[in-house]
Amino acid sequence: MSYAAEFATLVKTSGKTKDKPKDTKPALGFLAPWIVGAFFLTFIPMIVSLYLSLTKYNMLASPKFVGFQNYATLMQDQRYLHSLVVTFSYVIISVPLQLIAALALAVVLDHGMRGLTFYRSAFYLPSMLGSSVAIAVLWKMVFGSDGLFNQALGLLGMDVTQSWIANPDTANYTLMALHVWQFGSPMVIFLAGLRQIPKELYEAASVDGAGKWRQFLSITLPMLSPIIFFNLVMSIINSFQTFTQAFVVSGGTGGPNDSTLFYTLYLYMQGFGSMKMGYAAAMAWILVVIVAVLTVINFAVSKYWVHYDD
Repeated sequence: MSYAAEFATLVKTSGKTKDKPKDTKPALGFLAPWIVGAFFLTFIPMIVSLYLSLTKYNMLASPKFVGFQNYATLMQDQRYLHSLVVTFSYVIISVPLQLIAALALAVVLDHGMRGLTFYRSAFYLPSMLGSSVAIAVLWKMVFGSDGLFNQALGLLGMDVTQSWIANPDTANYTLMALHVWQFGSPMVIFLAGLRQIPKELYEAASVDGAGKWRQFLSITLPMLSPIIFFNLVMSIINSFQTFTQAFVVSGGTGGPNDSTLFYTLYLYMQGFGSMKMGYAAAMAWILVVIVAVLTVINFAVSKYWVHYDD
């Protein structure tokens, strides 16, 4: 058969061939555990929680529908409003400091050094252990009156005997330091992003006479902005959910003088301490709204400073 005949035959049959519909049953089979878990462990509890936020419920009697009374009471609850202030101050200060520390160490590690794998693992370890009860107890001992921090200040000639945890002016800052110490996870993500920046950009900038600081501002930060944005959003969400550290350090009371009364800690105190489960459910939904609004704001503002490949 000639090439012309083959081409004519191909043209005639090309419009008749159709892709066979793909079988999606295997994919649904693999997704089934996640779908079932999301439905029964996430969506249904969320709906129940939303209903309970409109009720007066102490887990001992049937829920009594009270409408938006829980939400109205929250706006007049001074301890609740104080927990908002404590939590927002914690997030505003600790999140930027953690990202700065993570990015700085990622830049150092990206230049290469002997034993890089060991340092990378060592720096990542606090992210795995920082939210544990053991680390919270250790942190309470470090910043106690006879703790390691005061002993270090003593070596510098400063005779300090106060407990930084028991002082209402400094208690929240010790928890911020603990949060900053957990920089390992964003650091690893920053390091992965730095490895994707083409070295040719730095070489071209060096030829043009740009110094290291100018290269960092004009190349590293813009190219790394999507990674910074991702770490920022995730760090804000995780910071609002901080609970273990404040619970252990304050003994579950939010002290001293409610200086470590985080939002989630007060939610726990109301739900499981005072048995006001409907009240706690309302707090939980307000937290969902706060995090959602901040996330939407971050996405809206990101178009002004996040640079993608296009």
